[in-house]
Amino acid sequence: MAKLEVKDLHVEIEGKEILKGVNLVVNSGEVHAIMGPNGTGKSTLASALMGHPKYQVTKGEAYLDHMNLLDLEVDERARAGLFLAMQYPAEVPGVTNSDFMRSALKATKKKDINVIEFAMQYEKVVQELKMREDLAHRYLNEGFSGGERKRNEILQLKVLRPKFAILDEIDSGLDIDALKVVGENVSDLVDDEFGCILITHYQRILDHIKPDFVHIMIDGKIVMSGGRELIEKIDQSGYEWIEDELGIDLEDGETT
Repeated sequence: MAKLEVKDLHVEIEGKEILKGVNLVVNSGEVHAIMGPNGTGKSTLASALMGHPKYQVTKGEAYLDHMNLLDLEVDERARAGLFLAMQYPAEVPGVTNSDFMRSALKATKKKDINVIEFAMQYEKVVQELKMREDLAHRYLNEGFSGGERKRNEILQLKVLRPKFAILDEIDSGLDIDALKVVGENVSDLVDDEFGCILITHYQRILDHIKPDFVHIMIDGKIVMSGGRELIEKIDQSGYEWIEDELGIDLEDGETT
């Protein structure tokens, strides 16, 4: 069983502190949903764990199976088994989807990839995600709709099979049918060798990817954790009830 552990993580961007002491433990076989209003640091957490240079860790620790992630470069974190499905996947003109995936797979697994085996696996995943048959020959995300880009992120996840995936708002831009396809494909991956952090604003993706734990982030901290009952409460009452229950002013995140 693998473990991803975050201890008292503080992160700033251009001198402004965004994360103010995040603590989180995720084991393989678990799905953790992180919810909260806009601007509370959810995407910052994802980017900082993956090693984006814009995000400076000023305090705290992050480990994947006792390996210090903060000592690793981005590619080393990927090889260690961490994957980030980005909120806004970038276009890469001139590089086909299949070439990108073969290169990524070779880099993370550190071995040559059999062309025929790869092609068969790639085609199978394309069918499972109900994507266009010519996907392999299209340039990475170029001309893709928002929904196609999100499906392509999940395709990469299924081919690479990391230990942990951080899915940053993969539900944005997806219609109802695509949401179901993406949700089912992610859920099918969860086992003793794979765990998931799902960052989202809305309940709808959580109807298809059932979280074991739900965390609410306010002002750069996880202020509440529980089960699916938190999702139902957020769906019914938004986040305003937190202000009364925890004495937190949602306007500035300060405790009263």
